[in-house]
Amino acid sequence: MDKLKVNKEGVLLEKTSLYFESGAVFNPAVIEENGIIHLFYRAVSKADFSSIGYCRLDTPIHISKRNKHPLLLPESDFEKKGIEDPRIVKIESLYYLTYTAFDGINALGALAVSSDLKNFYRWGIIVPLIIESEDTPSVNKRIADSYTIEMEKNNNVEFVWDKNIVFFPRKINGNFFFVHRIKPDILFVKIADLNQINASFWKEYLSNLPIYRLNCDAVHLEKALYCGAGCPPIETANGWIFIYHAAYENGSEIIYKAHCILLDLEDPSKIIASLPYALFEPEIDWEIHGEVNNVVFPTGSILKGDLLYVYYGAADTKIACASFSLNELLKKFIYTKKEN
Repeated sequence: MDKLKVNKEGVLLEKTSLYFESGAVFNPAVIEENGIIHLFYRAVSKADFSSIGYCRLDTPIHISKRNKHPLLLPESDFEKKGIEDPRIVKIESLYYLTYTAFDGINALGALAVSSDLKNFYRWGIIVPLIIESEDTPSVNKRIADSYTIEMEKNNNVEFVWDKNIVFFPRKINGNFFFVHRIKPDILFVKIADLNQINASFWKEYLSNLPIYRLNCDAVHLEKALYCGAGCPPIETANGWIFIYHAAYENGSEIIYKAHCILLDLEDPSKIIASLPYALFEPEIDWEIHGEVNNVVFPTGSILKGDLLYVYYGAADTKIACASFSLNELLKKFIYTKKEN
């Protein structure tokens, strides 16, 4: 079988001389509303401080407006050194923008919500606060009730890093579904009310951690060091198209590749099909060489007719886009055998 044809559309955004994005721009969130494509991206200053920049596109690869100031800057202590790697979905009437909050020590998944894509309410950290310094297995580590209280009690406390928070773009059987990443795995969360997320919820969750793991190892041709969510899932009649990244060791280097699997519509923790090779990987000079070499890091997508456009960070330096046929992708999937 021939491989899926993926077109590299090229670099979409690069750094500028503006103070907030003079270091690099990469890893964008993308959403289309009323024919306008909104792109929220990680902007890094020369001082290595991350904020969220914004631009608007009138076609999938043409920028019509780019803000000269950040749209989102850190507000809380848990994000005081930067807000990174946004993703965005719309669920019912609200937009859910997830990002990694960095305080200089800890990288933790956080959520902001909006009704207009201009004003965002900071929900806060949405992942477990697992105390890293205690020498116990992950499932038995102490879960902090509050970032603020824990920091006041123990300055510079270290938590287990938990990144790559991506929501599914609708509720499934009345529940929110989102994924997060505690190395090396992509993990699922299902919950009816986000207000129910607290230390007690996470203690119960972590005690049953293996059942929330997405088994990407089963569909990889080679062993990945770790995986993480990429773009928000795309719903089709066949299942949820889920694009993610996987990191591989190649001698002394790490290579990030984009992969694609199909998840069950009603139970997205189940992989029902996979593309039997990387969707795309670093090939072009600006994907191979940059702030971090050998990285393609998909974080957003839009569907225009049959063409799926995937936006990604290239070598942690630029924002690029790739496109391919959705119908051709569905034909290239290899379906898993159903258990009796």
